[in-house]
Amino acid sequence: MTGYLLTGASGFIGRRVLQRLLAADPAVRITAVVRSASVPRFAQMLETIDGGDRVITATGDLTVDGLGVDAAALGDVDHVIHLAAIYDMAADAASQEAANIEGTRRVTALAVELDAMMHHVSSIAVSGDYDGVFTETDFDKGQGFPTPYHRTKFEAEKIVRDAPDLRWRVYRPTAVVGDSRTGEMDKIDGPYYFFGQLAGLGKLPSFVKMPMPDLGRIELVPVDYVADAIVALVDHRPDESELVFHLADPTPRTITDMVNALAPAFDAPRGFDVVPNALVRPLLAAGSRGPLRAARDLVVAQLGVPPVMADLVSLPVDFRSDSSAATLRELGVEIPDLTEYGPRLWRYWYDNLDPARHRRRDLRGPLVGTNILITGASAGIGRATARMCIRRGANVFLVARDADRLAEAVAELETETPVDGLPLGRAYAYQADITDEASVQTVVKSIIAEHGHVDVLVNNAGRSIRRSTLNAVDRSHDYQRTMAVNYFGAVYMTLALLPHMAERQSGHVVNVSSIAVQSRGPRFGAYAASKAALEAFSAATAAETLSDHITFSTVRLPLTRTRMIAPTDAYESQHGVWSVDKAAARVLHAVVDRPTRINTFLGDLVDAGHHLLPRLTTRIMHQEFLMVGESDAALGRK
Repeated sequence: MTGYLLTGASGFIGRRVLQRLLAADPAVRITAVVRSASVPRFAQMLETIDGGDRVITATGDLTVDGLGVDAAALGDVDHVIHLAAIYDMAADAASQEAANIEGTRRVTALAVELDAMMHHVSSIAVSGDYDGVFTETDFDKGQGFPTPYHRTKFEAEKIVRDAPDLRWRVYRPTAVVGDSRTGEMDKIDGPYYFFGQLAGLGKLPSFVKMPMPDLGRIELVPVDYVADAIVALVDHRPDESELVFHLADPTPRTITDMVNALAPAFDAPRGFDVVPNALVRPLLAAGSRGPLRAARDLVVAQLGVPPVMADLVSLPVDFRSDSSAATLRELGVEIPDLTEYGPRLWRYWYDNLDPARHRRRDLRGPLVGTNILITGASAGIGRATARMCIRRGANVFLVARDADRLAEAVAELETETPVDGLPLGRAYAYQADITDEASVQTVVKSIIAEHGHVDVLVNNAGRSIRRSTLNAVDRSHDYQRTMAVNYFGAVYMTLALLPHMAERQSGHVVNVSSIAVQSRGPRFGAYAASKAALEAFSAATAAETLSDHITFSTVRLPLTRTRMIAPTDAYESQHGVWSVDKAAARVLHAVVDRPTRINTFLGDLVDAGHHLLPRLTTRIMHQEFLMVGESDAALGRK
């Protein structure tokens, strides 16, 4: 009975190697070293694969001497397959050194102690920036290393090669992409970083031949081929040590070839090279030095591409795998053709990994299937906005303090009829006090746990104070409670959702503000200041989160007939007061079309007056203050 010890068995390649080992030998004995944090996920994975109950899980870590496992308790181990590593070009150097170099050193020591053959999964990265043919017999050619990842993979393989009394084999895969049959990939890495930019080619007529610069070779290999190859080679010539295998596509491929292989999946035109690589490479290299590098890094980072990836496009190595491919063909392992599986890679990325997938809108309507959280949604503008969104297919989470009003609002919304045949969305009630940060954190976590995500946040809850400053000199609590709802409540909500939206690379925040921010009219000092603070916070945050695709809209509404204005008798007969539905329509516009700001003509007029004729505008405001007295509520008579 053959015994295996695997590191990295819960990883993208590792779990496939594990499955194939179990399938190849019903009597095989496998121990998987798994970090404690990954044990629950690994246990769930074992439940989904045939023979998973035969795997022994040993909790351990590459950063601990002996991996933190008892070697004597492992039993007979014939093969140590070392897959655990940081496979991330953008990871920090210290983390890569700890995992890739020191981790390999510890695995090597354990393999010597167990007297087992060590199978070290290295990488094409060991070739660094070598300019020329690099075969299985090559290792230290004096090459440089453009990234910490390249250097740590070289140093890790050197540890294996130099270890005394160790029997070893090395496997060097090229850039590993998704499964050739399903397209499945675990994360965006390598060429996947550029798929988003390639997607734009789908807007061009597919029959057009597209001229392209020759950006050089690209080395891709599907993960199922890597797993098949490792398992087939483990038992190949079992008594021989110091064998190196290149797991790569023996057919030379250029970046243009990759684009052409993917193109059928999104109906893009095929490309052909017009600028020779000999001219392109010096230009790419120049962009990685001096002041040009900073500019280049700024551009590619905004495209969602780690700047380090731009350095790798111009690497000159000619990585050969002819010998390994011939051996694998003898063992019945053939690499799939990129032109066959390329479209599957694209489709899986488009459906599951594309950072823009959460920003796509349903063809039936812009709100169909979206999840919208509205504060202050039990009445007034919030309730009316919720109704309009639900009728257009959105699911709305109504947040307010009053549980009875919330229940009443949900019951009413469930009787709505959809607009233009769109599916009717659902209403969900969540009681919370937005002035309590802990309450906000709890309700946001609950909503995300129960519904998966929030697409749009509408900060609608508000408190208004209409009282002159001289009549509020002993009422500082007026300012505090206005800020608590209008500013801090909205900020708490935004802060709670920002990480979620950034992770999804999609999100929109609508702030229901007021014309008072523009007019700065008398008696609304506390109210206007709280709304102005929220607008300033949002504008600054919008500039910070633009690359995260989180946008902000501010809706400056005039006086609207809600419960908020009821204490002021003068408003009962005042002309020009907006209805709740008219105001909610403006909020709906912000939710759907996402403009930066929605103003009214009157607000813009007064705002212009403050800038162009400040003295006159202030005088007019003062006359209005003298003509319209304080309300009974403000004077404490109501």
